Order: sequence, then structure tokens, then C-alpha cells
Amino acid sequence: MKDLLNKKILFIICGGISAYKSLETIRILKKNNAEIKTILTKSAKEFVTPLSVASLSQGKVYDELFSVENETEMDHIALSRWADVIVVAPATANTISKFCQGSSEDLASTVILASNKQVFLAPAMNVRMWEHQSTKDNIKILKSYGYRFIGPIIGDMACGEYGEGKMTDPKEIYYEIKNFLFSQSKNKKIKALVTAGPTNEYIDPVRFITNKSSGKQGYEIAKSLSKRGFDTTLISGPTNLRIEENINLIKVETAEEMFKATQLSLPTDIAIFSAAVSDYKVIKKSNSKLKKKDNLTINLEKNVDILNYVSNHNSMRPKLVIGFAAETDNLEKNAISKLKNKNCDWIVANDISKKGIGFESDKNEVTIHYKYPLNKKDKLSLKKKSEISEEIVDRIVAQIN
Repeated sequence: MKDLLNKKILFIICGGISAYKSLETIRILKKNNAEIKTILTKSAKEFVTPLSVASLSQGKVYDELFSVENETEMDHIALSRWADVIVVAPATANTISKFCQGSSEDLASTVILASNKQVFLAPAMNVRMWEHQSTKDNIKILKSYGYRFIGPIIGDMACGEYGEGKMTDPKEIYYEIKNFLFSQSKNKKIKALVTAGPTNEYIDPVRFITNKSSGKQGYEIAKSLSKRGFDTTLISGPTNLRIEENINLIKVETAEEMFKATQLSLPTDIAIFSAAVSDYKVIKKSNSKLKKKDNLTINLEKNVDILNYVSNHNSMRPKLVIGFAAETDNLEKNAISKLKNKNCDWIVANDISKKGIGFESDKNEVTIHYKYPLNKKDKLSLKKKSEISEEIVDRIVAQIN
């Protein structure tokens, strides 16, 4: 079998009785041609030996943050960049807590903190530990960071108790990783375009018309798409946000510049228009700073509707066009109207009159309205914009595939 040929997996084993299952997981991954490097935590060595791990993975086993043998490699950076995906199994309650706090006290936690790759956690712990509120809070935070959880499952535990907290079967972990990597490889052939942020429409060299958009939701969507393997281009209005180097970032300022950049980025398979583009621009911008007057009249004209243009572009219309609707009143009515009038496939609507969500916030609450099937909608409850993005991209992947 060549399921995982040329795929690189960094496998982190933590201290727990379920560590023996990690040996079987590594064996299955290796049998399917994955290239594996392993990190053993200090407590993991109480359950499995570096020799047994090395013999199964046929790769190097790391355990020290600072190693004389690799003093020039900076393992925590090199390993996180080397891997296509990182798997932590078993992920103990202590490990989950350390990751949640951003700890960097050992090689495993430092690699996770330095990683820009998808991290999978396969938890294993006593049922009471799993059900403890602190563990639930930690898991919620890690999910908001984009970590993915495999399990745990319900069953008999080594301690003699029964319940949820048992580590997922090695075959199931393998299938989860395989499906993710397969989807990621497949998505590399798919182009995605995202617009984000506000636009500035100048009145004179120092004054402009703009809006409160921070660009955070669009940037998070671009990150989620890129993490899933999509060939991602982000066209951004003025923001203070940073993006990963593997995303093609095009910076613009005005609506006209965003429109031209969008045209040059076509054709694309997916187009997501989350930018808050100014509807109007000044007909005649002053070349010099306007002096203060008692009254000032500014004449405006409509900007090109980028979403409408792309959605109705017969020759280069993307397979999936997604628009955003930020509303203060009649949210559903206005969203459905925009869905029809702009010929979109989806509209992602949010109520910006609510405090703590939407513009400038790190959180959002949205409803996705679909063109087909008619009247179908999905409500994504209040959560971090990074989590909203993951849920949107989950649906994109399902639609594309």
C-alpha cells in the first residue's frame, strides 16, 4: 500500500498506560509508507522505550529540548517545519493543560508552540479527569486554536473504571490522519480566493471614508483553507494582521484596487468575499488637503460590486462563490435577498448590532444560507473567529469533494 507515501508525521508520545497503543499506531503508519520521527516525553519513557519506538518507526527518537548532538539544528523549529502533520498520542490531561497554557518546558510542548502544521490529539485519561471542568475548558481553548481531537472513546480502562476517556483504536487514528492528508494533497490542486478587511476611499490626501472591519474573519478563513492544502490567495484591505508565508497575500487599499486584484486572480475554484468593501467612492478626490469649512459637500458614486461581478462572470465564475452579509436589521431577510440578487452559492450572515461579535471582535456568530437546497441554513453559534473559519472550511471541503 502507498497511502502515506512521502508523507511526514511527527509523532509525540506522552506518559500514560495507553502509550503501548502508540507503538501499534506507529507500526500501522509505517506499514503504509509514512516517514516518522518521534518525540518521547520524560514520563513516556516510563511506559515505552526509545529502542522499541525507533525499531518500529525506523526514524530518530527525540527527547531532549537541548541536545549536544544537534546543537545547531534547533530541533523544536526543525521538527515542526519538517512534518506534514503532528500527532500526539496519548494526549494526557497534563499534556493538554500544558498545550493550552502555551508551555514550552520540554521538547514536545516547545514543538507544538512553534508549529505551523495541523496538530491531532488522541486523548487518554481516566473518565473523571476527562469529565473535569478544567479539562473541558482546556479542550475548548485548544479547539479554538485549530487543534483536532481524535476521540476519546467509551470503554473499560486500565484503572478498572468504565467511561469516556479511553484512547481511540490505532486503526481509527490512522484512518483519520490518512483522510486528512489525502484531502490536503487533493486540495493543493484547488485554488481559493479570499477578500478581507476594509477599503479606504480618499477624500483628499489625508482623509478617507472607511468602515470598522478588522479583516480578522477573512484572515482566519484564509489560514484554515491553507492549512487544508488549498492554493490560497488573500486580497486584503488595510489591516494590522499578519498571515502565513504560504498564503499569497495581495495588499490593496481602495475598492477599485481590490476589484482589479480580484480580476487578475481569476480563474479560481473557490471565491470567498468577506471584505467590507466601501459601496461608494468620492467622484473627485482633491489633490491637496481640504481646508476646514463650516460646511463641506462631497459627491459620491458607486463602486463596482465585486461579489456581483464575479458571481455573474459567465466564463470565469468560480465553482463556489460565498458572500458575506453584515446586517443590523432583518438579518435573515436581507441575507436571503443578497443570496438571490448576487447569484451567490452561499451567504454568511452576521448581526453586527450585537455586542462582542463581528467588526473588530475576535468572536463571531453567523448563519450560512445556501442557494441549494432551497431554504437550507446552518447557524454557527458564538465562538472564536478561528473556530467559525474551521466550520466554514469543513463545509467547503464537503461541498468540493
